[in-house]
Amino acid sequence: MEEKFRQEPSTIVKVVLFGPESTGKTTLSEQLARHYNTVWVPEYAREYLQDKWNNERKTCEPKDLLPIAAGQIRLENQLAKKATDVLICDTDLLETKVYSEAYYLGYCDPLLEKYALENSYDLYLLTYIDVPWVGDDLRDKPNQRERMFAYFKNALEKYQRNFIILKGDKKTRLSTAIAHIDRLINNKAA
Repeated sequence: MEEKFRQEPSTIVKVVLFGPESTGKTTLSEQLARHYNTVWVPEYAREYLQDKWNNERKTCEPKDLLPIAAGQIRLENQLAKKATDVLICDTDLLETKVYSEAYYLGYCDPLLEKYALENSYDLYLLTYIDVPWVGDDLRDKPNQRERMFAYFKNALEKYQRNFIILKGDKKTRLSTAIAHIDRLINNKAA
């Protein structure tokens, strides 16, 4: 059972968009995938939770987190096989862990925590809260953006992940991300 939370080995550069809701992660994921002529891994939780909302009018519950984590890694492993030099991930299990702890009073399923910490990525792009918040069926913390950003930043620091903070407009974020990803690709090729 645990295998469904584990990344398959890969030599490509893996980049994660990381941060609070409505901070431009999906937009930037799409832009980066286009720039690198590669694929990007969408956030499985959005599809899973939108279906749950549409069918049951219920939001995320702790019991949803392991199926979300398994779906996310399944997508990542499938798409890593189709990627060129880089795989862009709209999220990862560490993000799911952060949300779990933020929403469920510090609780995170031990299995989710294990793989959130074991799975590895080359770079995290932490998206700042300097873009307008856009509501939808799933987003619910427009007044807690600073607090949520701090959760995400603290997790990256605590677990010593390689990350940069992306601020500014779409063009600035994209060019900053590309500069950092290019360095990683060049270092792997050397």
